[in-house]
Amino acid sequence: MADKTQASAVDAGLSATHGSQTPAAGGRTPSAAGSEPARRKAKPNYRQAIEAGIFIAPALALFAFFVVWPMIKAVQFSLYRWKGFGPLVDFVGLDNYIRVLQNDVFIGSLTHNLIIIVASIAIQLPLGLLIALLLNRKMWGRAALRTIVFVPYVLAEVIVGVIWFQMLQPNYGAIAVVLDAVGIQGPPQGFLGTVELALPTLMVVLTWKFLGFAIILFLAGLQGVPEELHEAAQIDGASWWQTQVKITIPLIGPTLRTWAFLSMVGSLQLFDMVWILTKGGPANATTTMVTFLINEGTKRSNYGIASAASVVLFIIALVFALVYQRFVLRRDNPDIEPQRKKVTR
Repeated sequence: MADKTQASAVDAGLSATHGSQTPAAGGRTPSAAGSEPARRKAKPNYRQAIEAGIFIAPALALFAFFVVWPMIKAVQFSLYRWKGFGPLVDFVGLDNYIRVLQNDVFIGSLTHNLIIIVASIAIQLPLGLLIALLLNRKMWGRAALRTIVFVPYVLAEVIVGVIWFQMLQPNYGAIAVVLDAVGIQGPPQGFLGTVELALPTLMVVLTWKFLGFAIILFLAGLQGVPEELHEAAQIDGASWWQTQVKITIPLIGPTLRTWAFLSMVGSLQLFDMVWILTKGGPANATTTMVTFLINEGTKRSNYGIASAASVVLFIIALVFALVYQRFVLRRDNPDIEPQRKKVTR
């Protein structure tokens, strides 16, 4: 009797197993029927979207108030001849832009900005990379040295400008005292007061200030280079220099290009140190685009001209950003474009 009961149970189990494998209604298996809802387009989660909007709204409001609205007003002011007070009644159209682009001082300031960009990259890139490579090696006091090279960048630009302004004074400055001690006669008007020396001196100060940022950024990129690659290259007989040129520098290429872009944009925004050290002088030898528009707006009350210059500066910075995104960012991040196309489908 027990054997018959067990046999019946086995037969029932087999029947259930075979029955579960039979197609469901409509000729579809249960697994196929269960996967059907997964293929349906998911319904939008309105509650999640509302919650995200609540958190994003304050940031968007601040961005609109402090960035978008001033940009709109700058474009509006650039179309008028306006002294900074009273209603906007003297509409001049694009005349302010024409006057800006025909202004020799503005063209000179644009040239100075380009010189600063090229000189910053030409000086800080190799020097910062060399120091970063040295600080990346195991040595005594490496942590302290990394901190020391980063200190100038941490200091505010106003503080750096005041320090170097005092050091470069022709009569009592520390540099003048040192030159006198070794028997070298400095320029009578000082380094900042001489037309031929003002811009190179400014470049020295900028290098002292921003070199630490390049070093730390390059060091961060070097941390991602696998040490096994260096060891394998050394086993193959490569020298230290060959290892850096053939392996390290190509691998940190995205970091180098990112720093170069940040350096270009930062050079367009120079104001604090330039204003404290030279105010754009002598004889407009160190005028930048920002000091030009500040002089036009605050000293000459040509707010229409100043606004037009600010719009031109914005367009130049935007061109740099678009070129960087088009030719550099997509090269360093090849997954960005496929992901963007996937999202837009």
